[in-house]
Amino acid sequence: MKFNRRRFLQAFGAGAAVAATPTILRANTTGPHRVVVLGGGFAGATVAKYLRMWGGDNIAVTLVDPKASHTSCVLSNLVLNGRMRLRELKLTYDSLSSFYGVNVIRDRAVGIVDNGQGGKDGWRVELKNGADLYCDRLVVATGIGFKKPAGDFNFNDTPHAWIAGRQTTRLANKVQALNKGDTFVMTIPKSPYRCPPGPYERACLVADILKRKGGGTVTVLDANDRIQAEAPTFTRAFDELYNGIVDYRTDVSMESVDSAAGVVVTKSASGSFEEISGDVVNIIPQQRALGFVRASGLTEGEDWAAIDPLSYESTVAGFEGVHIIGDSQGSGQPKSAHMASSQAKICADAIIRMLAGVDVSYHPDRGSERWMNITTNSACYSPITYDEASWLTANFVYEAPDMEGEEVGKMALKHIGEADHWNKDNYEEMFAWASNLFTDSFH
Repeated sequence: MKFNRRRFLQAFGAGAAVAATPTILRANTTGPHRVVVLGGGFAGATVAKYLRMWGGDNIAVTLVDPKASHTSCVLSNLVLNGRMRLRELKLTYDSLSSFYGVNVIRDRAVGIVDNGQGGKDGWRVELKNGADLYCDRLVVATGIGFKKPAGDFNFNDTPHAWIAGRQTTRLANKVQALNKGDTFVMTIPKSPYRCPPGPYERACLVADILKRKGGGTVTVLDANDRIQAEAPTFTRAFDELYNGIVDYRTDVSMESVDSAAGVVVTKSASGSFEEISGDVVNIIPQQRALGFVRASGLTEGEDWAAIDPLSYESTVAGFEGVHIIGDSQGSGQPKSAHMASSQAKICADAIIRMLAGVDVSYHPDRGSERWMNITTNSACYSPITYDEASWLTANFVYEAPDMEGEEVGKMALKHIGEADHWNKDNYEEMFAWASNLFTDSFH
């Protein structure tokens, strides 16, 4: 099946299946209610925009982010081979502010305080500059965090480039300086991590660069037991297109790193240790919710924040009124920009209903059918060569609790679609997909 622009738009719209109803509730929502959104990535920008679009003047939205703009990880691997420039991936909050009326504050949240028992009287957000923000509902969309590898480790010498920005530029400079016969070593963390196909597409692009320069080695050290996304596509690419260049290894855990020396110490599934060195070493570390989210108690000591997928409200006692979307939540859905945008719309719809006094939780005995329409989707394109790409799309549907005593359901994977092969048409459509995504979230 060809995944053209029309099919993309159909899939993209599926994430907003509940979008038709929130505006009906405007007349029943006395306000203005205050919602604070922490984080201005795809999740935060989208939920802020749709809260204002659907909530109207009854909902005042404040977006807090320490940066003046968001740099997209989507397409950022193309900076490595020079097909994109980092400044082309910068997305500003100008439209959110001027057109949708979102109050954008350039600062960082350092704490959240419950104004009453269980958030019934709202929340107070403490900012780094000393100011406080008060809100009825709080949305946490602060992105991904890393577990620092053991050893003499420094991201300047072994950049991750998994949060687009200076790290991307640093890795791009190192990759572009590779010569014929050089070795590029990269690590892939245990799943879940941000952008499941991202490491494999990066391996392909670096292999393409070395192939054009006359050869070299791309050593891929995957902590997982298999390729995590688009397995048939990347297996063919590694075995055929980049045969003799890509050395892909599974079940390899990263024990320590000597960044200055460019050496990774690994442990195989059999328990044996090995030192692997490279001219360029790209460490993508193990991932978890951002430190702020964990320090706030939203993960209860785990890596990810537990949520109710009907509203993305925290399921941790005492955090009623706090919603977590994007990379920090632990619903089992892939951590991607497209998925973050899809979750944000479900969350925005739920917040508007809840502010209007509507119960959005699962109650089979009440005959409510909203939960039956909750779907999310994730689509992405993966460049495989300098001018060819593949694609992947996944659709998730809400499933009600299936065990006695469970209060929330889950998002279950219902469909996966993949390109039959990488080609130039997919590569061109990749930019239309990205443009649609950027526009939907930030413009």
